[in-house]
Amino acid sequence: MDFLFRRLPMYQRVGPQAFKKDLGNITQMMEFLGHPHQKYPTIHIAGTNGKGSVTHILANMLQAQGLKVGYYTSPHYRDFRERIKVNGQLMAKRSVTSFVRKHLESIEKWNASFFEVSVAMAFDYFAQEQVDIAIIETGLGGRLDSTNIITPILSIITNISWDHQSMLGDTLPKIAQEKAGIIKKGVPVIIGEAEASTLSVFEQKAKEMDAPLILAENTITLHIEENKMTGIKGTLEYEDSVFPLETDISGPFQENNLRTAISAFFTLRKLKKISGGFHKDCLMDIRRKTHFIGRWTILAEKPLIIADSAHNQAGLTLFAQAIQKIPHQNMFIILGTVNDKDPSYLFDILPKSAYYHFAKANIPRGMDAQELWQKAQQKGIQGRAYSGVRRALAAAKRKASPKDLIIVTGSIFVVAEVV
Repeated sequence: MDFLFRRLPMYQRVGPQAFKKDLGNITQMMEFLGHPHQKYPTIHIAGTNGKGSVTHILANMLQAQGLKVGYYTSPHYRDFRERIKVNGQLMAKRSVTSFVRKHLESIEKWNASFFEVSVAMAFDYFAQEQVDIAIIETGLGGRLDSTNIITPILSIITNISWDHQSMLGDTLPKIAQEKAGIIKKGVPVIIGEAEASTLSVFEQKAKEMDAPLILAENTITLHIEENKMTGIKGTLEYEDSVFPLETDISGPFQENNLRTAISAFFTLRKLKKISGGFHKDCLMDIRRKTHFIGRWTILAEKPLIIADSAHNQAGLTLFAQAIQKIPHQNMFIILGTVNDKDPSYLFDILPKSAYYHFAKANIPRGMDAQELWQKAQQKGIQGRAYSGVRRALAAAKRKASPKDLIIVTGSIFVVAEVV
């Protein structure tokens, strides 16, 4: 792990300078490893928000069919092995060390990035584990993402919104074009959220690739009866059938993610890639069965403490709307971000009435808490800077009464220190 984190450029730690727009290395690595990514069927997921949630929801549904499911996601919160799982179990430590030791010279020869190595490791591990299917989440973009060497049985694009403009494009259609790069010839693609400004991009690409285009909202209708802190209940309609819907995940963003994942499930059935039927239990206990963390995670109840890794405009807007609907007396927000993003949008979206505890995540890329505090003051935000995330949370706990609300957000790296 020391080699992976310190010797290789890692986007999670240092930012854009670690990003490679090139499939050359991963192609060489797959050839060297004997093309492990071709030894099992895959599902490929891209999008701005919701990739991780859709991956874990769909993985749980496939596991309920008795399938052995591998899933590759990024980034990780606390443990590198969160990126590479089989049926919710983190990749074995000995498998990580064995891969690095065995291929150390080749990794250095290719000057492979952290992400390229982790993708190659995942593909190789899934082959060794003889998974029945693997769900592969893109890291950034799609067209030139290292995961885009697979030819999946199904592609999914969750949604398109503003994020990583410097690398993906300065308009939503340009960002959509990069994400659309995962659409393969003849492979059905599901669009989770169809927006007018980007749908034409997907339609054009799907037409070029002769790929059936499926809109999740035209396939699945959800009727939500309850969306509580601990889960969602209701019913869903698919074609002429109605099914009960009950899940242990919650949050303002999960309705769209559920629709997308369920649409993928029924599409796989129609394609005869799976044979089992839908039942509500396949959406239960997702957090435990898939090791799903960091999204709308309840850390305590009195006071209520919620950690969520929303970190871009679209995700934070939904999150901010949701937390303001939660009954509370006072709100404390533990907030941190990265130094290669302008934090102004955070203060335009998050509630100004809250008291903020600014903190720097424990990574080189984290924005200094004093700098964040100063920028917040210019927007009329009240708060104080702390030397670390845990100190900021501890201070909020000391101030809060049982009826108050504490929020931890702004960055995956901030949330990673408390989940």
